[in-house]
Amino acid sequence: MCGITSFLSVGQSTCRHGREQLEKEIGESLEIVQHRGPDASGKWISADNRVGLGHVRLSIVDLNPDGNQPFVDTENEIYTVVNGELYDHDPYRAELSTEYNFRGNSDCEIVLALYKHYGLDFLSHLRGEFALVLWDVKREVYIATRDRYGIKSLYYTVSSGRLLVATEMKQLLAYGWEAEWDVRSVVERGLIFDERTIFEGVKKILPGQYLVSRNYGEIQTKKYWDMHYPDKFTKEVRTEEEMIEGVRQRLLDAVRVRLRMVVHLVKEEGAKLGDSSSQDLSRIQCFTVQFDKDSGMDESDVAQRTAEFLGVEFNPVHVTEDTLAERLETAVWYSEAFMSDVNGSGKLAIAEVAHNAGFKVVITGEGSDEHLGGYSFFQNEALLEEDPSWTPADYNKAKLEEAKDKAGTNHVAGYKWSLPPTLPSTTRTLNSTSIAGILDGIIALPLATWALDKYGVTDSQTLFTDSLDGEVRHAIAKRWHPLHSAEYVWTKTAFQMSLLRYLGDNIDMAYQIEARPAFLDHNLTEYVNGLPPSLKMKYNYESGTFTEKYILREAVKPFVTDEIYKRKKQMYVAPMRYAVDGPMHRKLKELITKENVEELGFMDWEKMQWVVEKAIVDGEPLSFRAAVSASQWVVLSKRFGVKKATAENAKSK
Repeated sequence: MCGITSFLSVGQSTCRHGREQLEKEIGESLEIVQHRGPDASGKWISADNRVGLGHVRLSIVDLNPDGNQPFVDTENEIYTVVNGELYDHDPYRAELSTEYNFRGNSDCEIVLALYKHYGLDFLSHLRGEFALVLWDVKREVYIATRDRYGIKSLYYTVSSGRLLVATEMKQLLAYGWEAEWDVRSVVERGLIFDERTIFEGVKKILPGQYLVSRNYGEIQTKKYWDMHYPDKFTKEVRTEEEMIEGVRQRLLDAVRVRLRMVVHLVKEEGAKLGDSSSQDLSRIQCFTVQFDKDSGMDESDVAQRTAEFLGVEFNPVHVTEDTLAERLETAVWYSEAFMSDVNGSGKLAIAEVAHNAGFKVVITGEGSDEHLGGYSFFQNEALLEEDPSWTPADYNKAKLEEAKDKAGTNHVAGYKWSLPPTLPSTTRTLNSTSIAGILDGIIALPLATWALDKYGVTDSQTLFTDSLDGEVRHAIAKRWHPLHSAEYVWTKTAFQMSLLRYLGDNIDMAYQIEARPAFLDHNLTEYVNGLPPSLKMKYNYESGTFTEKYILREAVKPFVTDEIYKRKKQMYVAPMRYAVDGPMHRKLKELITKENVEELGFMDWEKMQWVVEKAIVDGEPLSFRAAVSASQWVVLSKRFGVKKATAENAKSK
């Protein structure tokens, strides 16, 4: 719901920047993300100029000036800026009101009260989607953190003796930072696998982690939360009915605290879960992307029938080829991320329509596929091993091998990736799961020879495996079922790096839309993570078919149509075939030129020069992915003013 910016002078006794300059830098950094918070703007700089905080605000919960930030306690000892939404804040207000003087009604003000009461453990009491920076004047403790799944973004770098922290990387430009490609991160897929980004020296605070600096000294990152799964050999003692009800009640609660309803629950639970201003179902509206009917990607007919069943207003957003091509560059700029598709353009279009209809808050469904076995590429992992924790009623050991052959190995969005080779030790550590290999397809680029020679010795799956801490590596190898391991890997990589950026908050906030993903409520996900894997992606041994998200289907069955209950999962994917000399063809040719590609420095033009024609004229899906991916890098290069990468200026090993 907001944007934040901050700086901290590190490793020196005085600040080398004048106050007027600091005011200007914070102001410009906030101006860059004014779209995230058009309702108010505020900043604070310490008397010695060593610490600064800035905030732009989109007013949702507390519309009064008391909700403007930065927040400060009554003793002027603790300051904070918060981006996001924090739920269940009323009980904390009641509990802590005797020791903390709340100045307003903002949900985000509880950060100060919780920190004063719990110290660093305040992080475990935050429920919602958030990113924040906190400065403790008396203890000289600087903290920056983000939510458990990375719904809200937060980046940092050290430049000219200062730690810079911001919601979006483009804000760092206001402080004099200059963008350089991190070619090693590109080659090693570090921007997907770990804390690195596309830019040299810029890192993301990983989901469930926090950055801390004490006494202006060493910058450390530490974990405050992580996903866990049960030992696969532990027998489940709950009944299926108990577990279905457990999912149902936690989902209802996750929706309740987000103030607005998940549309499938509205009809049954509307009287209890209505929004903060009205219980009138006529106020509930549904928005969905509507692709051309002949594209094979359109689901708007199903969405319309569902809306009619619920009795709510239906808003299809017709996303044409023109729409996708026109918004391609804008989607990349706002998201600062990429995937080898144009899905982000469609999401940007729907955010614009919701904004024009007067909405600020929407409920979305991110996270259900990640935690409940919704993707076809989880099928292989689901059947790599039996599920010792839960024996299906139709279990047939003789048919297990046959079932494995039916698994949709390595399919992503309908296309099959060839898994890159990896070390035998890596295969053993990953327990033969393949998700880390599939992730290679997200960066579908022909890299320059010098970049591969300099950084391409170790395979990316091994690099990813090495990035995990020892506890997680051991759990994947020995304790977790392969489906749970796959869910962990995907959620920690492509989901937080691409889906939640390219299709998430950064895109929605371009039009001041705060999306609240109820399926990423940690009370719900912690419960779901503890369920038997065979109840998430269920295999019918007689029919030889999968039922993805089985236990979720059963949990929401009372609230949805029979069509939705039985419908097979279809990923949100924009079309990949377009007319010759049409809007998409022209846009890709405009961006992917010899000059633009060679200016990147790390991409091989000789291998790229025919990719647009193969994508459009020949209709090759993988070539289309490569073309879109390359075009996104070109956009980022131009918008950030990134200097060309060369073997000479690239970071050495």
